[in-house]
Amino acid sequence: MVLLRSLVLLLALVVSDHHCLPWFINVSESQGPGTILHSFSFNCSLHTPTLELLHVKPPTTFFNPPSLTRWQGIYVGKMTLSSMARLDALTVNHYELQLKFTCGKHVMEGPLFVDIQRDPGHIQCAGRFASPAGEIIQVPETVTPGALLYTLLLPGLEFQGAQMSITSAQDPPYFPGPFSIDGQGWLRSPSQGLRGQALKVFQLQILVTFGQGQSCHGMLTVKVLPVASSQVSFLEQAQNITIPENLIPGSKVVQLQARGFDVRYEILSPVPCGLFSIGRVDGVVRTTAPLGLAKAPGAGVTRLQVKAFEWFQTWASAELDLWVYVQSVNRWPPRCLPALLVTQIPETTPVGTVLNTFTCTDPDSPGSTLDYQLLFHSPPGAASLYLRDRVLKVNATLDCDTPGTCFQHAASILVLDNGQPLMTTEVPVLVTVTPVNEFSPACVPRTFRVREDAGPYTLLGSVVGTDMDYPHNSIEYYISGWSATFAVDRLREVRLLGPLDYELQKLYRLTVLLTDHSQDQDPTCHHSGSCTITIEVEDVNDHTPECEPPFQELTIHPHPGRSMEVTKVSCRVPQEPQRLAFSYSIVGGNSQSRFSLQGAILVHNDLMLAAPWPEPPCTYELLIRVADAGPSIPHLSTTATVIVHLVPWRGSTVATITHGTTVPSTMTPLLVTDTEAFWQPEPWFVVVLTVTGTLLLLALGWLISRLLQGLAQVLQTPSKPTQALMLNSIQGPEGSTEGFTEAPRMETPQALGSVMSLVQAEIICSTRTREPGAGSEAKKLLHICGIFSSHDHVFSN
Repeated sequence: MVLLRSLVLLLALVVSDHHCLPWFINVSESQGPGTILHSFSFNCSLHTPTLELLHVKPPTTFFNPPSLTRWQGIYVGKMTLSSMARLDALTVNHYELQLKFTCGKHVMEGPLFVDIQRDPGHIQCAGRFASPAGEIIQVPETVTPGALLYTLLLPGLEFQGAQMSITSAQDPPYFPGPFSIDGQGWLRSPSQGLRGQALKVFQLQILVTFGQGQSCHGMLTVKVLPVASSQVSFLEQAQNITIPENLIPGSKVVQLQARGFDVRYEILSPVPCGLFSIGRVDGVVRTTAPLGLAKAPGAGVTRLQVKAFEWFQTWASAELDLWVYVQSVNRWPPRCLPALLVTQIPETTPVGTVLNTFTCTDPDSPGSTLDYQLLFHSPPGAASLYLRDRVLKVNATLDCDTPGTCFQHAASILVLDNGQPLMTTEVPVLVTVTPVNEFSPACVPRTFRVREDAGPYTLLGSVVGTDMDYPHNSIEYYISGWSATFAVDRLREVRLLGPLDYELQKLYRLTVLLTDHSQDQDPTCHHSGSCTITIEVEDVNDHTPECEPPFQELTIHPHPGRSMEVTKVSCRVPQEPQRLAFSYSIVGGNSQSRFSLQGAILVHNDLMLAAPWPEPPCTYELLIRVADAGPSIPHLSTTATVIVHLVPWRGSTVATITHGTTVPSTMTPLLVTDTEAFWQPEPWFVVVLTVTGTLLLLALGWLISRLLQGLAQVLQTPSKPTQALMLNSIQGPEGSTEGFTEAPRMETPQALGSVMSLVQAEIICSTRTREPGAGSEAKKLLHICGIFSSHDHVFSN
């Protein structure tokens, strides 16, 4: 058997030396870094060979330089994937690697063709969607609400139940409303539509999850394009504006507004216009020179012809006539008390509360009726205050819980007289609204999952706390009681502090306390709330299997050509009795592959017939690796030791009774063996003995017949010397040389009987000495047979 294996190995080396290139291999795209692509052997006995990777087509860094190691006189080369390998059959499905093997002056080159096979379960985000810039789409602002804008197609997702979601923030101040995407990759516009969002860019981070915990993400950018209107028109067809003559250059006269997209304004007449100008973008008409009627009598009435047109389509336009009348001014504007109002009120001030009453008079016309108007400056257009009959009151919209509505409201009271021209006075108003802590913070119960082998400071998730008071993020988080395992920091993040053990505790319930701050004028005013966080510990395989016993020593007597069960390896995980699936493999000591495993059962395989000569006993120290199997990762293993004393079968079998004790691996085993010898021939030995005896009897019969023929010839012509010699042979070796002359004459029948006695003695010797347990009788027969052998020598002479 050993000789046959040597011949096979030699033939393999010769073939690989001349016909090992090229190779064709198939690799799944799911294979990761470190995967062995191909192994091959080379024969180089007189030199130190080298194996090089010359180039790769198409160029890539996915393949490591080949390794070359020496093993049992031959060199084994391996090709592996590098740490940067990311195989994708849809991108590149075929690589050609040019290899060069050098052994002294012998150089051999050849290609290694690697075909990348598609793996339906291995999905990757690809294309422009997964690039750093992402996918860019353009949509018109007139798209209908909820319309389909884009379909995200990723190769292979049709075989998976993919889930897609938008993970980037979509806040209303920046977005007209949230975009949405479903599992089919359909991106739809907000329910409010995109009108008025022209020239805006919305960036959406999209997360795609599929399979068993697989995910990828990409960027989708939505650009809103303007749609040109088909008509431009002014809100008013004609306007008459009266302004005082004391307006300084740059003062606002009026702001014209026209319908249309991206409208621009210009003055058609008079050209050039020395008194007025119009803002090209905002349509505000302003003075450009002093309007004193005494110095410029023609400034009393001015007709302005204004044109509004679209910037991208100048043909879409409209015209408006604006009449500007300049009046002389009064000498004194109205005077008010107070001239400035600065006050502070809490946000819970009841609606209708009076803040102040203004008293104004016109020096030019005492007792005349004045007109009062409330103008808001910051924030513009606010309605927190209202003015009625010179009385400033609190309106219903006074609230600090909405961003931009609290703190300070800047306004002014505009007082107008009825003189010619009209004169005005502004009374600045500054109202500071102080916050009041009205609501208690709250949070939503959440559930987090964490592996039991997670290290300290591992982030589990965030507690989402809300507070209707502004600012909304002024919340502090605490864990009720004291916990040495978990903590919540100021960033609302729940982190792990101590070790976890799934077998001791699988579930934790924590009460998170929320306390608000900096939401009231009084810094000592706080409100609190709470919610429950559930933390589920995920089981991680962290216990090594234990074998009972870890060390065994056995003695077996295998029969040639048969397989026999040696022992069974019994292993378990004491800390996790539910783990019952294990894998078994022999990792050491199995020379000549004489042992194998059938599950946990160790089997001796001997497919060879008994050797014609006795084989010495041998001992095998087998190392059996036992690893837990199943879905839990990682797989842990242990090694059990089994020492097997192999006593080969013989015709004379030795029955051995082995008293073995199982001891730990740190102790020396004690083996006591009692041996009792007995002989138990095999059936084939009996058959061979019978055939040999038959052939021996036939040979002896032929020899006797020849002897009888020769004796008959001697008896017919007897001679004295011959008879004396024959008689001396029968008497044996104890007689002296004188026996040849003094022996009495022997008759012919007696001589014939002596010859027959010799033949019978020879047969007895050949049979008795082969029987078991011959003992001392065999020695006597051997002595007699030696005498007969000497007589046979005489007869042959």
